[in-house]
Amino acid sequence: MKLLVTGGAGYVGSVVAALLLDAGHTVTVLDDLSTGHRDAVPPGASLAEADLTEAGDVLDPSYDAVLHFAAKSLVSESTRDPRPYWRTNVSGTLALLDAVRRHGTGRVVLSSTAAVYGEPDTVPVPETAPALATNPYGDSKLAADRMLESWSAAYGIGAVSLRYFNVAGARGRYGERHDPETHLVPNLLRVASGREEHARIHGTDYPTRDGSAVRDYLHVSDLADAHLRALDRAQPGTFRVYNLGTGSGCTVREVLDAVRRVTGHPVPAVAGPRRPGDPAVLVASNERARHELGWEPRSTIGDIVADAWAFARERGGAR
Repeated sequence: MKLLVTGGAGYVGSVVAALLLDAGHTVTVLDDLSTGHRDAVPPGASLAEADLTEAGDVLDPSYDAVLHFAAKSLVSESTRDPRPYWRTNVSGTLALLDAVRRHGTGRVVLSSTAAVYGEPDTVPVPETAPALATNPYGDSKLAADRMLESWSAAYGIGAVSLRYFNVAGARGRYGERHDPETHLVPNLLRVASGREEHARIHGTDYPTRDGSAVRDYLHVSDLADAHLRALDRAQPGTFRVYNLGTGSGCTVREVLDAVRRVTGHPVPAVAGPRRPGDPAVLVASNERARHELGWEPRSTIGDIVADAWAFARERGGAR
């Protein structure tokens, strides 16, 4: 197929673009490089350096599908300054879907987020959980979800939304390069590499097996595999949501132990109070994805850390 990958110079988008090329598809990456990296565009993909609102200038009737990763994604930033989140995640998605409708593109796979669920009452979180986002980021991604659902019903698009929780790890030359970095695994590796003095554990009195919060860490390669399966699953005029995760999760202390084990460095950690609004456990139910997509995560937290550490060392950010 001929495919457009928005945000394909970013972390997850670049891994998916690489897998699509490996599968024999023709790939165009649309990215304004505001947070993505030119050298993350996989060899063999063409790059359209453009804003998401300019998608109509890139997409044409020859494209079979769109995989949509381009988004603003920092929760705290969205609270301080929501405007860019509504502009990119909602107005940008609207412009993209208008181009999809105009050119008759048959399928869309949306890279969504568990943030649409806010603080769910049921864990593991099923797709039927109420969508009650608690920040502008989650609100804007939920709006994109709803938009895609309505486009599917009205215009016959085969649409899939993939809501995932905590993605980590690396695939060869493709890994996390965020600025600022807010994710646990790369921040722990910064300590292991000597770039930071110590890690921080936010809350040690949760009702969990070791007192630290439980989160669902999914290897980026497993996540990318789900996107390819969703592309194949998308059916005309249908909209389907899948939650992606391991179904179990790890505590922060367990991730810290994995980093110490893999890197061989002590990685000192300082315990602090809970952050307001952080639930004790946030884990995805993946039963629907297993049953309908034939998907299941294959990597352990050790695999995730090992691949992320190899990526960091390759880029000179580790000792």
